[in-house]
Amino acid sequence: MIDKLSREACCGCNVCSDACPKGAITFSEDNEGFLYPSINNDICIKCNICEKVCPIINIDVLKKNDFEYPHSYAAIHKNLQVRFDSTSGGAFSAFAKKAYAEKAYVGGAIWNKDWSVSQYISNDKNDIEKLRSSKYIQSNAIGFYGKVKELLQAGEKLLLCGTPCQIAALKSYLKKDYENLITLDFICMYVNSPKIWHKYIEFLEEKYNSKVIYIKDKNKEIGWRTLTNKIIFENGKVLYDSKDKNIFRRCYMGLGVASRPSCYNCRFKGFPRIADISVADFWGVEKYLGREFDGNLGTSLILINSKRGESYFDEKVRKSLYYQEIPFNAILSGNPALTVAYKPPRYVNRSQFYEDLEKVNLEKLVIERLNEGISSKVVIKRKIRNLLKFGYWVLKVSKFSIDTWCKNIYYNLFSRQIQNSILDGHILLFHKYTYIDMHKGAKIIVNGCVKLGNKITVKDKSHTLFLIKENGLIKFEGNYAFGAGANVQVFENAEFVVGDGGDTNMNVEIVCGKKIQFEDYVFLGRNVIVRDTNGEHYLSRQGYKTSRPVILGTHAWLCDRCTIMPGVRVYSGGIVGAGAFVTADVPAFTIVSGNPAKVVDEEVYWKN
Repeated sequence: MIDKLSREACCGCNVCSDACPKGAITFSEDNEGFLYPSINNDICIKCNICEKVCPIINIDVLKKNDFEYPHSYAAIHKNLQVRFDSTSGGAFSAFAKKAYAEKAYVGGAIWNKDWSVSQYISNDKNDIEKLRSSKYIQSNAIGFYGKVKELLQAGEKLLLCGTPCQIAALKSYLKKDYENLITLDFICMYVNSPKIWHKYIEFLEEKYNSKVIYIKDKNKEIGWRTLTNKIIFENGKVLYDSKDKNIFRRCYMGLGVASRPSCYNCRFKGFPRIADISVADFWGVEKYLGREFDGNLGTSLILINSKRGESYFDEKVRKSLYYQEIPFNAILSGNPALTVAYKPPRYVNRSQFYEDLEKVNLEKLVIERLNEGISSKVVIKRKIRNLLKFGYWVLKVSKFSIDTWCKNIYYNLFSRQIQNSILDGHILLFHKYTYIDMHKGAKIIVNGCVKLGNKITVKDKSHTLFLIKENGLIKFEGNYAFGAGANVQVFENAEFVVGDGGDTNMNVEIVCGKKIQFEDYVFLGRNVIVRDTNGEHYLSRQGYKTSRPVILGTHAWLCDRCTIMPGVRVYSGGIVGAGAFVTADVPAFTIVSGNPAKVVDEEVYWKN
C-alpha cells in the first residue's frame, strides 16, 4: 500500500487518492505544510491500485516519449500585455489560446482565496489570467485526476499543465493515451512549503497592517531578472519584493528549507521528458539571441517532447509568438534544473527551522539562519570586495580630476556629516562638476551605492548642485543615481528621503522645504521639477501652507519637463506625462497628462 512509500520519496502528487476505489486514502499536513497520504484500514481492500498509479514507484515505466531529446525553441508572446502578465515569455498563453479556440478545457494551478494553490480546469477563456504565471508552492491536486478522466471519456479536448510529477501521475492514472489530451509541464527546480508561504503572507500583512489582495511572482515592472514578487494590499500599498529582499524566496534559494524533501532526489529530471510539451524561463537566452530579444521581460523556453506536442505547436500557436529554434545543447548551461536536483546547504538544521517557525518572526528567523551560514572568512571577503568596489568606482567617476578624487575620499572617509560604511558597500560617489554645500547640522545618510552627477558623456560639463541647509537631511535607503545637471535644495530642518533602485535623468530640480520622499524604484526624466514648497510666499486663503509634503510612490515614473507641486502624492506605478503640471494626487497605475494634469489612462503597467 502507498503508505509504505517513505516520506522522503513521496512527491505529493495526490493521485493515489483519486485512484482508490473505496476512498480509503486521505491527506494530512505534516509540520512543514506538505500533504502526505494515510490509509483507513477499515475500508481499504488492499487492491494496491494506489501503488500501481504512483509515479515514483513506476517511474521506469513512465519515463518515455517519442523524442529522447526535445526540439527546443526560444519564444516571446507578440501581445505585450500578455507577456507582462506571464512569468516568462507567455508561451503557455499561446498554447491555451489555441485550446480555447478549439473549445477545449485548459487546466493548471490557480490561487485560492486563502493564497493556497490547487489544480483547476475549465473551458472558460476568461480563466486564462488565473492559470497564467507560476505559483511557487505545491498545489493540491485532490480530485483533479478524476475530473480529467471524466472529461476525456466524454470526448472533450484537454490541455493540461502541471509539475513533471503531476503529469507523470496523470499518465499513470489514465493507463492509456488519449488523442484528445495534450500535456504540458515546466522545468521544475522544486515545490515549496505551503506553511512557509503562509507565514510569509502573515509577515507581510502584519508589517503593512493590511490584507494581501494580489500577488504576482516574477513581476516584470522592475525587470524580469530581479525575480520580484509584486504584492498589493487592501489599503492600497504596493510592494515590489525583489530576490535580494524577499524573505520567502530566501527560504528556498538561500536556506534550502522550503522545498519538499522528495525534490532533493527528483526522479523526473533528465530525458526523455514525460509531457508532450515543456515550458520554462529561458535563462541564458541573451547569449544566443541578444538582450534585445529578451528585453528583460522574460523569454519562454519551449521543449517539444513528442509527436503530438510537435503537431500541437502549429501555425495557430506560432502566429501568437516570435520564436526561434535553438540547438538542444545550448539550453543546458542556463537551465540546470532540467537535469540536476537541487541540494540544500548542509549547515541548516531543517527540523529546528520548522520548530522555530512556530515561535519566531519569519524575517528574524531567516536572517539569523542566513547569518549562521556566513563564516568569518566570507565576511572578510565581502568587506575586501566592497573596499575594492569603492576604489573601482572612485577611479571610474574621478578619472584624472584630482579635485574629484579628493572630494570622493574626503566625503566617504572623513566627513562627519556623511553617515556611510564603504565596507558594507555604502558609497556616495561624486562625478566631476558635482558640488555639495552642507550647513551646520546637515547630514547625508547613505545605505547603498549612490551616484551624484551621472554623465551621458565625459564631455558634459553640467554642474550638479546639492545644497543642504542647517539641520537638513538627505537619506538614501538604497542604490540611486542623480543625472548631471541636478539641482537639489533641502531647506532648514527639511528631509529628503530617497528609496532603493531608481534614478533621474539630466537637469532634475528638487526643492524640499519640509519633506519629499521617493519610495523604491522611482524614475525621473529630463528637466523634471519636484517641489514641496512655494518658498516664503503667502496667499490669503484659509488653510494655506507654504510647504506640503510630496511623496512619489513605489515605481513612479515622471516624464520629461513635468512639474510636481506641493502636497502631491503620486501613488504606486503612477506615470506623469511629459510637460504635465501636477497639483493633485496621481492614482496608482494611471497616466496623467496636461496642465492641470488629468487622468488619461488607467490600469497601466510599465517596465523601466
